Amino acid sequence: QVQLVESGGGLVQPGGSLRLSCAASGSIFSIYAMGWYRQAPGKQRELVATITSGGSTKYADSLLKGRFTISRDNANLVYLQMNSLKPDDTAVYYCNGKGWDGGDVWGKGTLVTVSS
Repeated sequence: QVQLVESGGGLVQPGGSLRLSCAASGSIFSIYAMGWYRQAPGKQRELVATITSGGSTKYADSLLKGRFTISRDNANLVYLQMNSLKPDDTAVYYCNGKGWDGGDVWGKGTLVTVSS
């Protein structure tokens, strides 16, 4: 099994930056892609970005892509660099792993609060 643990969330002022980290452990060789999702208060969970084991990235939209960057150091460490943060970015951010079989593994989330 694979376990995902997020870190790096916190309180930041509008326009500020945070870098979220996702550490994977266990059978990480079974993971095809990892991604970041977020769930804002009162809203459904939504995709932010994904990155494959080969380094290919996708973002939810072009505007978000200009502020957020997903990257990885290796198969078990993935980051989400968030710049120019807005209050609307406030959410619990979840790390996701997709197995070669299409299954999903989720972290427990890290809270990002953007407020002055």
